[in-house]
Amino acid sequence: MEMAADSGEKRLNELGYKQELRREMTLFKTLAISFSTMTLFTGITPLYGSSFAYTGPAALVWGWLVVSFFTCFVGIAMAEICSSFPTTGSLYFWAAHLAGQKWGPFASWCCAWLETIGLVAGIGTQAYAGTQTLQSIILLCTGTNKDGGYLAPRWLFLCIYIGLTLIWAFLNTFALEVIAFIDIISIWWQVCGGLVIVIMLPLVAPTTQSASYVFTAFELGSDSTGVSSKVYATVLAFLVSQYSLYGYDAAAHLTEETKGADRNGPIAILSSIGIISVFGWAYILALTFSIQDPSYLYDKSNETAGVFVPAQILYDAFHGRYHSSTGAIILLFIIWGSFFFGGLSITTSAARVVYALSRDQGIPFSSIWRKVHSKRKVPANAVWLCAAICILLGLPILQGSIVFTAITSICTIGWVGGYAVPIFARIVMAEQDFKPGPFYLGKARRPVCLVAFLWICYTCCVFLLPTSYPITWDTFNYAPVALGIGLGLILLWWVVDARKWFKGPVRNIQNGKV
Repeated sequence: MEMAADSGEKRLNELGYKQELRREMTLFKTLAISFSTMTLFTGITPLYGSSFAYTGPAALVWGWLVVSFFTCFVGIAMAEICSSFPTTGSLYFWAAHLAGQKWGPFASWCCAWLETIGLVAGIGTQAYAGTQTLQSIILLCTGTNKDGGYLAPRWLFLCIYIGLTLIWAFLNTFALEVIAFIDIISIWWQVCGGLVIVIMLPLVAPTTQSASYVFTAFELGSDSTGVSSKVYATVLAFLVSQYSLYGYDAAAHLTEETKGADRNGPIAILSSIGIISVFGWAYILALTFSIQDPSYLYDKSNETAGVFVPAQILYDAFHGRYHSSTGAIILLFIIWGSFFFGGLSITTSAARVVYALSRDQGIPFSSIWRKVHSKRKVPANAVWLCAAICILLGLPILQGSIVFTAITSICTIGWVGGYAVPIFARIVMAEQDFKPGPFYLGKARRPVCLVAFLWICYTCCVFLLPTSYPITWDTFNYAPVALGIGLGLILLWWVVDARKWFKGPVRNIQNGKV
């Protein structure tokens, strides 16, 4: 076996894996994909309206800063682990090695399935929200809800949803350079587009809300949400921030394809969190300052049919100033582009996790899903498996908004919950068993990891809560039931069969030989 010239490849070989994927991504390319997976608009935009309805602006605005603060702890904990274990399996691989020989297989099993559920559901949330944005664009392009505009019916909504999923899968079957190039476009699209929206929207708005309103107004929306407790309403208002501020592990999924991954992986994780925290808060402020009439945003008879609050804010600003919806349509297209790029990146990450788990025989018919395309060097079969599952998930999603809420909860709990397993293992493991990489916390690792773990537990719990009252079949958040059944079956599979043969990550280098 040839000696590895790259520090990340050398560490990969030490861990027992040979280099199979093409290692050509620079720090900037890796950062682009990680940033694109988190995305500036895709978390805030679809949940802004529901979060605003609970408490008004104050909890929404300050909630972003609170969530950003605790997210930094999670990012720092993950960056240290990523520096030590620069492998495509990322969280799943980390859990196996950090938990030790006895608990490693079970830890990696739980982590892998949580992450897979989160990522595949994440593709669905991007496709749904992207379709919702396109629905508003079509409505404003053909008139408005008041002037006979075309509001896409459910069957067309479903077709667009499926179309986006297929496009992302198709693009992910191209060479890695194509995906990396598209993601570079994505980071510039979101940075430039974000600056345009953040700067232009408050300037265009005929009137802007006062700073006192934006930063201090607390308006309990019990009439529309049924939530009468201020504390509970505040907790629910934070959901938009907790949903938006994850996905930074995308850099870890690509470490086997990144130059100097033991250094560049952690930098990409922390840089993504920092950039999104600043831009995200600016975007929330721009939307909130530009609101013309808070009570009109949810009116079913307004120009956007009350289905998409950010679209109504944009329409009110541009139509109020120029008596035209053209500006709002352009900015909505920028937001839609962010959903498109985000879905593409999440598809990339989901396929890498499925590939890594299949490589270690953790999925039925693993021999099919772990195949890497001989020329393109991408896990094409894993890509299309993720797309097929996402399309199936889309069928119940389109029954109503509460279904989207549940799938969003499943996505967040699966994705963020996957972070908790390796972080908890890092807390309890003996320090002498950990081989640090260039990014090492030293004595700070235990308090940092403890704060990160507790924050993840809190996040998972709040996404299981009912989001509106009274609880009926139309308002019931079925995420606890769906997750309970899904995770229950996965654990049953482990007890009955998988524990007998699943050993976690399987090395493909033994004693220096491939």
